[in-house]
Amino acid sequence: MTFAAIQFPQIDPIIFSVGPVALRWYGLMYLIGFIFAMVYANKAADKSNGVWSRDQVSDLLFYGFLGVIVGGRVGYVLFYNFDYFLSDPLYLFKIWTGGMSFHGGLLGVLTAILLFARKEKKSFLQVGDFVAPLVPFGLGAGRVGNFINAELWGRETDVSWAMVFPSDPLGLARHPSQLYEFFLEGVVLFFMVYFVNKHTKATGVAGGTFLAGYGAFRFIVEFFREPDAHLGFIFSFISMGQILSLPMVIGGLALIIWGLNQHSNETSNKQTKGAH
Repeated sequence: MTFAAIQFPQIDPIIFSVGPVALRWYGLMYLIGFIFAMVYANKAADKSNGVWSRDQVSDLLFYGFLGVIVGGRVGYVLFYNFDYFLSDPLYLFKIWTGGMSFHGGLLGVLTAILLFARKEKKSFLQVGDFVAPLVPFGLGAGRVGNFINAELWGRETDVSWAMVFPSDPLGLARHPSQLYEFFLEGVVLFFMVYFVNKHTKATGVAGGTFLAGYGAFRFIVEFFREPDAHLGFIFSFISMGQILSLPMVIGGLALIIWGLNQHSNETSNKQTKGAH
């Protein structure tokens, strides 16, 4: 039986253009993710009994947007192209050449959350729990954008759903790892965080679930994703993405345990006071 890979569908990355201005599917995916975050956050604020306001949501999203852009670019340059940066420091500002890192974007968002929390006199973990359900949808949309752009494809395989991407100079049948990430980091992770956020009042658990969940899913998908050509594997079969994801799993699990213990202690103290 002859193995026949699926040919990547012919998708123009540009939806339409007017003169030099073009609307790309990749940009549209991120716009959809941002709109979802705004709608979801505003609804959550409306149900918060005054803990959150729509004005605070607008400020938080603005802080978060800057964190994603600045952190994502700086992270990509430092984690994945540091040697190039040393030879050309201005490369950091050449955003039009492409290159963003999720892990760098995460650090940028965490910094934004810290600054916002101080400004609004909220706890860092409280803001983190509020932000956690807003992120997976945008991640999933971004992975769809990667798929449409035929970039960040997977390793060679002979599974029945293997695809040949036009951007692959070798023309190999590969895992459509962008779609794996869309499903795990976007769909599954969203429902995990949503469920936790809805069924526990323990501070830090929703944020910890996001960190541990994303880190675990990214670590798994990296086994199917082609490593960056200029980096390859860092240790044996371990990629840079896995190295950066492992601390997220450890930190997320630690935060979940800490949050549940804190909530349990607070509940026990309240019950003890009530008994007196």
